[in-house]
Amino acid sequence: MVLTSFIIILIYLFLIGSFTIGFDRVKDFTLKSRSSKTTFSVIIPFRNEAEHLSELLASILKLEYPKHLYDVIFVDDASNDDSVSIIEKTCKTLKSSGSDTLNIHIIENNRQTNSPKKDAITTAVKHAKNDWIITTDADCVLPKFWLDSFDEYIQENNATCIVAPVTYYNVNTSFKRFQLLDILSLQGATIGGFGINKPIMCNGANFAYEKALFNALKGFDGNSNIASGDDIFFLEKVSRNHPKQLHYLKSEHAIVTTTTETSWRHVIEQRVRWASKASHYKNWFSKFTGLVVLLTNTLIITLILLTLLGEFHPKSLVYVLVIKFSIDFLLLFKTASFFNQKEALLSYPWVFILYPFFSVYIAFLSLFKTYKWKDRTFRK
Repeated sequence: MVLTSFIIILIYLFLIGSFTIGFDRVKDFTLKSRSSKTTFSVIIPFRNEAEHLSELLASILKLEYPKHLYDVIFVDDASNDDSVSIIEKTCKTLKSSGSDTLNIHIIENNRQTNSPKKDAITTAVKHAKNDWIITTDADCVLPKFWLDSFDEYIQENNATCIVAPVTYYNVNTSFKRFQLLDILSLQGATIGGFGINKPIMCNGANFAYEKALFNALKGFDGNSNIASGDDIFFLEKVSRNHPKQLHYLKSEHAIVTTTTETSWRHVIEQRVRWASKASHYKNWFSKFTGLVVLLTNTLIITLILLTLLGEFHPKSLVYVLVIKFSIDFLLLFKTASFFNQKEALLSYPWVFILYPFFSVYIAFLSLFKTYKWKDRTFRK
């Protein structure tokens, strides 16, 4: 058991260590005040987001990018709250004030598949008139130089698909810091993956690609039966077909922030939804990464139980824990520094102990459990 344990933890050390090295290889992108050129269609699917839309709309109105170079397409997925009226009110206010140069559209989702969000994006892309598509979520807040960052990066690089950073804001409780450290670990692996030329993740809350690329790769064809994964599965398509044109925009001005979940039940539902698509990944390195992380977390739980039963030497357990604690902390520290959220690391010790139990539990649930998403129930 000792030999097996150290083989697994050394593989984990090599994996996370490679992400840590890769993180530094992705250089920070700084704005240089270039003249704006790129045209964007910002696509925002929504369903019953009345609670969050005001903040999102306020951030959209503060965008510094020239308004004639972008429009915003909201896609209503059968909302039954005040979401539509909130957007319409903002549009009326803009027109009455004479600030009607910002084009905001509201369209209805054309449901065709088992994935409402993929349908919403596909519907909006058909309406989009600009060269680049950027997707975000209705519960997000956008930084004022968001589009400027994408535009300058596009001008300087041969990119047709760009992944960009996402994090949580208002993380003022232990429960929220748990979620923050979780998403920071995912962002660290995302950036690190790009740094070693093994992109494995992205987040649809901040994801951009050429409209022509979306159409050439036939959008979400091939995975439309899977409810989630509008971001990951399209990323895999781009990675297979145009790897050199797939980039990560590591810029503080491009960071989109979003809200944490409000209860453990909602966190579990969200993580089960994320985990349920893992078995459908076609990228071998994504599967390898998921397997190594799951095996390592399972190992930690097993070794703790065996040590309590007197079947495993405590000193060996300490060695395994110290290796995992150290390499995880190093990647988290780099990620938290980039996002300017290092204060969350104060919660790292207790999150480190809890997380293996949480992640293994989520992995187990994802094998059997249906999940709810926007008041709808989905199967794996």
